[in-house]
Amino acid sequence: MNPDSPLTLQALMTMNAAQLHRVLGRGHPLDLDALAGRQYLGVDLSMPEIGRRLLWHTFRKTFHRDPDTGLLRGWNVRMEQRGVDGPAIPMRDRSGRARTFGHYRVRGTEGLSFPKGWAGAHCLDYGAGGNPAWDLARLGMTPLVAVNAGSQDLLLGWEVFRVRGRWLPMPLYWALQAQGPLDEIAPVPRP
Repeated sequence: MNPDSPLTLQALMTMNAAQLHRVLGRGHPLDLDALAGRQYLGVDLSMPEIGRRLLWHTFRKTFHRDPDTGLLRGWNVRMEQRGVDGPAIPMRDRSGRARTFGHYRVRGTEGLSFPKGWAGAHCLDYGAGGNPAWDLARLGMTPLVAVNAGSQDLLLGWEVFRVRGRWLPMPLYWALQAQGPLDEIAPVPRP
């Protein structure tokens, strides 16, 4: 692979955790204005196959500029598991709304010192997303970077949790491939 060529989702899908962490370390800051109003196909890059079968391989992540606060927030959407190249169909609840989970706010990393020497500019703060008290996602503080310079079309995230003031880095990575404009806005959950 040419080191000057932009990375693709397919290339990320072939990498191990150490390689993905190097990509994360070389990643680029997010353009929050470019993210606002967009949705992404999420692809797990690290779970063993049995985990993917029991849980999921694909999901959706969203980015919405809250008109009341001006903050960029988002949520995950459970998807029918049709494969990375299959149709992206959200699972729906009984009222017809997309099934969401793991709400977050996008924030800067000023004042935070992440494990493994990661020093990027942005993370997803699940503790500020309004998730219920029982939801372990509230512990998440996930680093997120743009993989290729000048483009917000491919993002890379790393699962990190904050437990009792200590970082718990997980060997779990996921990619986000741009899907287009946000097609449904989920309300902020009420914990």
